[in-house]
Amino acid sequence: MYHATTFKEKFSLFLTILWPIMVTQLGLHAISLVDTMMSGRAGTDDLAGVAIGSSIWMPVFTGINGILLAVTPIVAQYMGSGQRHKISFTITQFIYLAIGLAVLVFIAGALFLDPLLAIMNLDPNVHHIAFHYLVGLSTGILPLFLFTVIRNFFDAQGFTRITMFITIIAVPISALLNYGLIFGNFGLPALGGIGAGYATGITYWIILFLGAYMTFKLSPMRPYKIFVNWFKPSLKAWKEQLSIGVPIGLSIFFEASIFAVMTLLIGMMFSTVTIAANQIALNFTSLIFMIPLSISMALTILVGYSVGGKKLDAAKQYTYVGVGGGVGILAIASIFLFIFREDIASIYSTERDVIILAGQFFIIAIFYQISDALQSSLQGVLRGFKDVKLPFIIAFTSYWIIGIPVGYSLAAFTELGPKGFWVGITIGLTCAAIGFFVRLMIVQRRAEKHLASGV
Repeated sequence: MYHATTFKEKFSLFLTILWPIMVTQLGLHAISLVDTMMSGRAGTDDLAGVAIGSSIWMPVFTGINGILLAVTPIVAQYMGSGQRHKISFTITQFIYLAIGLAVLVFIAGALFLDPLLAIMNLDPNVHHIAFHYLVGLSTGILPLFLFTVIRNFFDAQGFTRITMFITIIAVPISALLNYGLIFGNFGLPALGGIGAGYATGITYWIILFLGAYMTFKLSPMRPYKIFVNWFKPSLKAWKEQLSIGVPIGLSIFFEASIFAVMTLLIGMMFSTVTIAANQIALNFTSLIFMIPLSISMALTILVGYSVGGKKLDAAKQYTYVGVGGGVGILAIASIFLFIFREDIASIYSTERDVIILAGQFFIIAIFYQISDALQSSLQGVLRGFKDVKLPFIIAFTSYWIIGIPVGYSLAAFTELGPKGFWVGITIGLTCAAIGFFVRLMIVQRRAEKHLASGV
């Protein structure tokens, strides 16, 4: 990675960093997409069980992933300021942190998973599938967290193609494992939706081994001696990492959890058909969201690198390109989604009632995606500045104080029914986008003053 000088060079570097991240994100989401699609073909109960299991797992995963995402701005700023000698120690401490977080998730799952499902009062078969889907998926928690550290280590240096190639290898492997374990092919047991959990867990082990192999194989990675030089655990380093990672993780958790809570409430308030239709709409729109999420991650890398090198004008230009591009792409995708909404839903399910309701959810989702693209990219810029604490408060207020209560009120007390949740989420995401924009203006002005004063 380098400090580009002209706008053309910056735009070229942005695309160079972005497109492998986008392929990687789409690939990682494709693993979940395959779970949902194949489970839907196994039966509506399987689709509903995987939907409930996914809605519990995704906020946890995205929250922990957010904590480990702190690798990116820390390493990017080290790169920009020429302090590469600090990177090896930092990554080793993040590996320890990832192991500790995996242990905590295991313990929490053992204590609270079954009681949580019991509270939802699900159909017994859906309860069984959701529980054992998560048991299967839990076999891959540790390797997933470790791979996340390695991936962010690669990406922060601009080597985003490495994780792209790993993901490209992993997606067809995951699809084959799903095909075998869900339907009983290749001599494997037919586990239905439960098999999707085990298939995903095995896939996470594969991507960890591939990522670790790359740290030894590739010449730019070997000097850091990751997995070779083991530094002593440092409470001081963990404190610094968590001071950045926890607000990021909580911000992402609160965003992801509004969709999870929406799914759980729909499961408690409405029918299995509604659960399945909601999961279809959520799963596909989440796939589209991988585009602005990738832009957000690219912005964190490039803005962090520019801020580390005290190139604030470059950071601003990357912001304009990234935020504008994210909103523009989602606007085009929304047109596609509106035209083909029922065709898309029919990929997941053959039941007409499910397809029609999912299409209705898609129409509302068109509006929330634009706000989601805007708030996501703005958060990526703020993370590049290592500004994470106040954005966390903005996220919590927008998602939980505004979005969920409004959505529940509309769903429970108006004729909108389950569609009211989607309207509430749209309002919450719009508030978040406005809050992040105002915060970014303040952060940029403060950074310019510090640079002018030589601080």
